[in-house]
Amino acid sequence: MPKLRFLGHACFLIEGENQPALLFDPFLTGNPLAAVSAEEVKADYILVSHAHADHLGDAFSIARNNEASIISTAEIAGEAEAQDVKSHAMHIGGKHAFPFGHVKLTVALHGSGIAGGHACGFVVNYYGKQIYFAGDTGLFGDMKLIGELNALDLALLPIGDNFTMGIEDAALAASFLKAPLVIPFHYNTWPVIQAVPEEFKQLVEKKTTSRCLILAPGESYSWE
Repeated sequence: MPKLRFLGHACFLIEGENQPALLFDPFLTGNPLAAVSAEEVKADYILVSHAHADHLGDAFSIARNNEASIISTAEIAGEAEAQDVKSHAMHIGGKHAFPFGHVKLTVALHGSGIAGGHACGFVVNYYGKQIYFAGDTGLFGDMKLIGELNALDLALLPIGDNFTMGIEDAALAASFLKAPLVIPFHYNTWPVIQAVPEEFKQLVEKKTTSRCLILAPGESYSWE
């Protein structure tokens, strides 16, 4: 069964035995909480939510080292191709099939970090497991639609405030999404996004039907 590993900040790795590995927002070099170095990571696909340095991060170098493909918006995919990195361009609302399942791009209320672009989130079907990676975003009402249209197994939500949702808004997002499991990210990397994840866990489990799991960088969650 697949395993999800938190590598720090907004970076997650999903992998299964003899299955393609998916890497999200690989900001590792310069990340004070990174669990691994960029050179250690093995990935087949790299999903990039937007081009801010703490999300695009090491995506292109990891892709080159692994002959991996970037999955992102057309603007970021175009930049990847310009740097001789394989990519698959998508955009908001689009879905595409891959060997592991499919990826659909969702709205994210945030800056793109690249001219003409948009930030995004992802709904990923990985061998039948439905995972929502919100990316950097504020709370928005259409998260209810994401929950209604997708039988989510897991929601990955930012909680650090200032640049994204804070704890209260992220807990409300969890109530919209109705995933049985929620994991927070994008907090405590720097003082400006300081947050107490235990407060988020308490609020989620009091106000919603979801369970919240806090992962320290390097820790993993495995589906049974």
